[in-house]
Order: sequence, then structure tokens, then C-alpha cells
Amino acid sequence: MAASAGSTTTVDPNAPTTTAPAKPEVNIPATLPESLVITTLVEGTGEAAKVGDTISVHYVGVLSADGTEFDNSYDRGEPFSFVLGQGSVIEGWDQGLVGAQVGSRIQLDIPAELAYGAQQKGSVIGPNSPLTFVIDVMAITPA
Repeated sequence: MAASAGSTTTVDPNAPTTTAPAKPEVNIPATLPESLVITTLVEGTGEAAKVGDTISVHYVGVLSADGTEFDNSYDRGEPFSFVLGQGSVIEGWDQGLVGAQVGSRIQLDIPAELAYGAQQKGSVIGPNSPLTFVIDVMAITPA
């Protein structure tokens, strides 16, 4: 998983969830992001995600420069779960998903320093690459 630093967390099966929507189209930004840009595409409902909560999401990730897709969870058929704010995902996710609600669709335009920085990540994400994600929040389990 492109946004992962290597671990996943199980989501409480009793937590409120939403059915996965269709894989979204990603509109790349007109200019490369120099800071984190958070755009709410669809408003969610319920409690806002806080640092320490387990959040389960579907996502599509593309290069901000040209829209090349490098990862998505929709094709795998399972959401990706992680503990928010614990460094298990890129910093742009840890910052950008605080306050997200179940059912929301959020676009994160992430500068390279909040993504992988100077590191090459796989064959598609080059050094100093800003990234754009559209993320559907499926479930939140409070800490």
C-alpha cells in the first residue's frame, strides 16, 4: 500500500460503517501542492476522527504532476485500516484525515515533504513527488 509505512490495524466490526462507493476519478491540482490541501468532496456524518482512532478507508493515489495512478484499495476489494496519527502512513494522511467523518470523501493534495520526501517509492513514485489521494472514509473506531 503506497500510503502505508508497513502495518495495518483491525477495525471494530461493531463500529459504524458505510458501503464502499465506486472507485472515484481523481482530479489533479492545477499547480503542484506546496502545502497540504484538504478538500471535502462529500460531507460525512458522525464523530470526527481523532489522533489515536482506527480509521478504515478506500483510496486512490495518483502523482499530482500527471495523474498517474500508483495505488488504490478499490481493486483489492478491501478497505485499508490504520491508527491515525501514529506514523503508520504518510504524514499527509495523518494530518489530513483528522476531523474526517464516516461517509466523507476527501481529496488530499500532498507536497513531497509530507509524502515520501526524497525517497523513491516503488517504480512509479519518484523522489520529491507530490501526491494526490481521493479517500472514502468507511469506518472509525474511537481510541
